[in-house]
Amino acid sequence: MSLLQQFADLLSLITIGMCFVLKIPQIVKILSVKSAHEISTLGLFLELTSYTVMTSYNYTNGYSVLSYLEYPIILVQEYILIFLVLKYVNKLNMWSLLCTIMYFILSGCLLLEALPKVVLTFLAPMCTPISASSKIVQLLAILRAKNAESVSPLTWFISAFTNLTRVFTIWMDSADMLLLGNFIISVLLSSSIMFSALYYRARPVKQD
Repeated sequence: MSLLQQFADLLSLITIGMCFVLKIPQIVKILSVKSAHEISTLGLFLELTSYTVMTSYNYTNGYSVLSYLEYPIILVQEYILIFLVLKYVNKLNMWSLLCTIMYFILSGCLLLEALPKVVLTFLAPMCTPISASSKIVQLLAILRAKNAESVSPLTWFISAFTNLTRVFTIWMDSADMLLLGNFIISVLLSSSIMFSALYYRARPVKQD
C-alpha cells in the first residue's frame, strides 16, 4: 500500500470519527436555547435527501465502506435534529408521521435495490444541487434573520473540514467526479454558513 493511500485511509478514519459528533453541537445548541427559528426545515429535508441518496449510491456501487461510512452516521444524527426542529417549530403532527413512514419505505427500497438501480443513477447527480441548495437555504435563513442564536458554527466547521478531507480520499479511492464535485461545493457552502453564523453571533442583537 502506498504512502498516499495510507494517508487517505487515515483521513477517512478521522473524517468518520468527526462525523460521529457532526450534528451534536447543533443538537445541543437547539436544546439549550429551546428554539430553532434560524434553522431552515427545508434545508434539513434537502440535506436528508442528499445523505440518503448518497448512502444508497455508494453502497449499491460497492465502494469502500471507509469512503462513505459518515453518511449513515450523519443520517442518525439528522433524524434527531429534524425531530427537534419540528418540535420547536410546532410541526410534529400526523403529516410528519406519514412522511416519516414513506421516507423509510423508500430508503429501504433504494438500499435493497427493490427499485431499479437506474433510479439511483438518475438521483445521484442531483445530490450536488440538492446538497448545495440545502446549504444555500440555511445560509439565507441566517441572513434573513440577521441572527444565528440557534445555529452552531462548530457543526458547520466540522462539516467543512470533513468535506475537505473527502475531496482527497475520494480522489484516491475512486476519483468519481460526481462525488468530488459534490464535496468541493459542500466545502465552500459549509464554510460560508460557519462564517455567517460567527459574524451574526458576534454582533449584538438589535431590539426593535
